[in-house]
Amino acid sequence: MKVKQIASVFITFLFISINLQAQQQVLINSHNDYLREVPFYEAYSQHVYSVEADILDGHHDTLFVAHTIDQLSVSNTLEELYLNPIIRNFKINNNSPWKKSKDKLQLIIEIKSSTEPTLGILINKLKKYPNVFDQSVNPFAVRIVITGNVPDPDKFEQYPLFVSFDGNPEILYTSSQLKRIAFFSDSFKKYSVWNGKGAIITSEMNLIKHLVDRIHKLGKKIRFWDTPDGITAWYTYNHIGFDIINTDEPIECANFFSNSDRKNYGLALRTESSDSIARASRLDKETADFAGFNQNQQYLSKAVSVYHPTYKSDGTNKKVKNVILLIGDGMGLSQACAAYAVNGDLSLFQMRHIGLMKTFARDHYTTDSAAGGSAIATGVKTNNRYISMNEDGTINPTICEVLAEDKLACGVLTTSDIADATPAVFYGHSKERDNADEITSWLTKGVLTVLCGSGMDVLTKRNDGRNLSKELSSQYSITTNISDINKVSDKTICVDERFGPAANEQNLSLLKDATHQTIEKLVNSSDKGFFLMVEGGKIDWGGHANSLPGSILENLSFDEAVAEALRFADSDGETLVVVTADHETGGLSLVDGDEKKCQISGLYMSHDHTPIMVPVYAYGPGSQIFDGVYSNTTIVNKILESMGRKMTDK
Repeated sequence: MKVKQIASVFITFLFISINLQAQQQVLINSHNDYLREVPFYEAYSQHVYSVEADILDGHHDTLFVAHTIDQLSVSNTLEELYLNPIIRNFKINNNSPWKKSKDKLQLIIEIKSSTEPTLGILINKLKKYPNVFDQSVNPFAVRIVITGNVPDPDKFEQYPLFVSFDGNPEILYTSSQLKRIAFFSDSFKKYSVWNGKGAIITSEMNLIKHLVDRIHKLGKKIRFWDTPDGITAWYTYNHIGFDIINTDEPIECANFFSNSDRKNYGLALRTESSDSIARASRLDKETADFAGFNQNQQYLSKAVSVYHPTYKSDGTNKKVKNVILLIGDGMGLSQACAAYAVNGDLSLFQMRHIGLMKTFARDHYTTDSAAGGSAIATGVKTNNRYISMNEDGTINPTICEVLAEDKLACGVLTTSDIADATPAVFYGHSKERDNADEITSWLTKGVLTVLCGSGMDVLTKRNDGRNLSKELSSQYSITTNISDINKVSDKTICVDERFGPAANEQNLSLLKDATHQTIEKLVNSSDKGFFLMVEGGKIDWGGHANSLPGSILENLSFDEAVAEALRFADSDGETLVVVTADHETGGLSLVDGDEKKCQISGLYMSHDHTPIMVPVYAYGPGSQIFDGVYSNTTIVNKILESMGRKMTDK
């Protein structure tokens, strides 16, 4: 065959079966794979087997891989770039495309010149390897699909059964012909001028959906070519119901759809995942035993109730008697917005006075919870991993220590371990956040009226051999259930191990109930007022694990505690409520969602903290002073200012 008569064959290996929340199978088609730096293997290494190659029919039945004739290179043959690697991996993986996988490959061959002799040449090459390309021989063999210049439907039966064909939506096939159709394809631009940004015009969307529905009623899949690329486009295609997604960015597209149950969440939407546990690869010492976020247990049947404040005391200049500081560890604006999208509203978002807080540590632009929490608790910046202490070993007094000297009741409540960084910075001091022995030893000072969280081992199974719970029993009642907090008049340490697991529908109100019990305890403990810090600790862990469902449920649990604080502030009239975060975790970006269905989709850019500013929400007397942009060291001074005090009052 002469060069001018060379046929161009578009070859695509399709793979990726992803169980989305809609339970829709997504097949990713890597467009122009042969133009990538490492053809085939770059996609193969990511388990994205989607390859495009134009095949030019040369002399001696050789098929060359190139987009056009002028790009032809005699070294780039179909066998060298694609057939041989596939065959080689079938041998390595025991007659299967991938090791420890039952998924199948699908080879699409697009013929852009005359159907014959190109199709005949290709079939002869594939016949040599029936174990690789014939599913009647090997059920895991590559499925062959012919597209482009497909033979006339009445000639389908002339070709081997291991060959299927791409369907044309404009052709009405007989039932026998339809059996040979693998899927249908059409040009996206026939239906829409969308460029992949924003939203598709409604009339165009309706045309596309009509075609998708029509093909699905035939029991077939559909793909569109000449489509826009990118995250918004991929999300939209899946939302519409595309079965096969064409992309020039197969690795990025595969990453977008991988672990999709961790990136999507919706109210009353149940999903099941075989790989259900999302967990950070490394947490700090006191959180290392966390079991993770179980996707199969994160179903939420109905929205969490939202409290709407009266605003009677909000923004007044009345002196503050009580302060409730709620810290959503790792809760940036995106995390709160995701919870808002699923729940339809948040008690948090009823607060009218909002500021922005810079979170930097002394020694790093990105803080950890130790340095971030210490700055909030003491008004002094310190290094990452330091607990309310300086490099020279001097301590920075905490707001609890300052107020306790003046006989105010002080409480610390957390959904994590009582020795974890955020609760620790309000009562302890150390140069190392993992030094639980040193940190919890500060409890013997008796500064706190109530401490509540999980982690009894930090009191009873210590490296220093002390049974601190026995030592503390002279000052505190040690309880193991939040319902016992107010059954004794003594100061109380409540180690309720129900705070250990991730939030789910059954335990969602645990933090709210503990907040109620703790407030009651503090009110009855001092006539001068109280300070309470409430931490939603596992919002941060959801970010580390890149679990959007986990983050949302932890946020909703935290929001119930916010509602309890606002409810008390309204009944009391002298209470300031401040809600913030020590930092943001995960770099969460919201992709899209469905307001009516209460669904949201998001992507994380990191498994770690980020330095982005976090919101500060305030309600009650003096709440207006929290407007603006300021450092994390300013929070404690603003709180004390509202109470008519200063840190130097000690």
